[in-house]
Amino acid sequence: MSDSTTMLRDGVSERVEAFLERRDAIKAADRYFYLQATTGRTNHRVTMTDGREMVMLASYSYLGLIGHPRIEAAAKEAIDKYGTGAGGVRLLTGTTDLHERLEARIAEFTGREDACVYSSGYVTNIAIMSGLMGPGDLVLMDKLDHASIVDGCLLSGAKWRTYRHNDMEHLEKLLSQAAGEHKSILVAADSVFSMDGDVMDLPRTRELCDRYGARLMVDEAHSTGSLGATGHGVEEHFGMPGSIDLKMGTLSKSIPSVGGYLAATSDIVDYQRHMSRPFIFSAALPPAQSAAAIAAFDVIEDEPERVSRLHEVTRGYADGLKAQGWNTIDSTTCVVPVLVGDEAKAMDLTRMLFDRGVFVCPIVHPAVPRGMDRLRTCIMATHTDEDIAQALDAFAEAGKALELI
Repeated sequence: MSDSTTMLRDGVSERVEAFLERRDAIKAADRYFYLQATTGRTNHRVTMTDGREMVMLASYSYLGLIGHPRIEAAAKEAIDKYGTGAGGVRLLTGTTDLHERLEARIAEFTGREDACVYSSGYVTNIAIMSGLMGPGDLVLMDKLDHASIVDGCLLSGAKWRTYRHNDMEHLEKLLSQAAGEHKSILVAADSVFSMDGDVMDLPRTRELCDRYGARLMVDEAHSTGSLGATGHGVEEHFGMPGSIDLKMGTLSKSIPSVGGYLAATSDIVDYQRHMSRPFIFSAALPPAQSAAAIAAFDVIEDEPERVSRLHEVTRGYADGLKAQGWNTIDSTTCVVPVLVGDEAKAMDLTRMLFDRGVFVCPIVHPAVPRGMDRLRTCIMATHTDEDIAQALDAFAEAGKALELI
């Protein structure tokens, strides 16, 4: 640094400089756990680049389908037939029969008339919000909704407000205040909240939307494959098929591919294909990823035992943590947070778990409010009893050593 305190290294902004200082301090304290490289397939165990094998407790591959032979075979066959890319955007030159088959399969799986596929789940939420909402409209979203929903609202030009997490009385208050003041109202909620692992109140939310004339959009990123008796998501979980107006999902969690989708009426979907900028201006999914996703939906329905196993493993793991004295907040799903409440202690706990062969991710401010620092752990259907025992033993040892339990 020069003698001028305002001069920043390499000409970066103050915001970047503040980040670099924080990053360097975390690395110096051996508390940096991000961008950890693994080698080979990610499943219930992973191999680090230094050769260590670890129990994976941070993957979104809830059904453990990465490496499934049917899915890999479909991807390889697609490369042999179509090559490695689609060659353009969907609206012009990039649509293949694989994309059409994938969208038809998603519509069938979700029980909707049609579906359109985007390049990522993040982009899908941007497309839904910016394509279907605009000036004069209102979006009411759960305070813990995914950041992509917020970003989509900012791009849309619509007004938006948040209601307290899963607080239906607060949602009703906002709906009653907004009645008659906007061209349209959309209520948006995550099905499974990715930081807390709890489930939206679909019955009450649907009731309020009907009462006040609002549409309902639900982000099923973390519920497809994991929620419901056969993994069909939040509607199956509550026994409410067809209750969601706009159903969003990803192809990169339980579905081991990449991309996102909107499933809805054929009119809404066709409008989005022609009017949503992320669809118009993004390259089409590569053939291998489209074929892999189609095969994955088939596997989920053909192998329902995977969903049953996921629920069984999740119960045992969550009960084990609670028995040790850990706070898992209100989680009822395979996303199981372990609340610590202090950033430094969360980092120390992560280090001790890593040293015991358990791959976990610390979640600290600004991803969560200060004082809500945690480890977010995720269970997979392929976790063995030995995996869970190793993880629980590591939590017990580290928690006692740090005086957290």
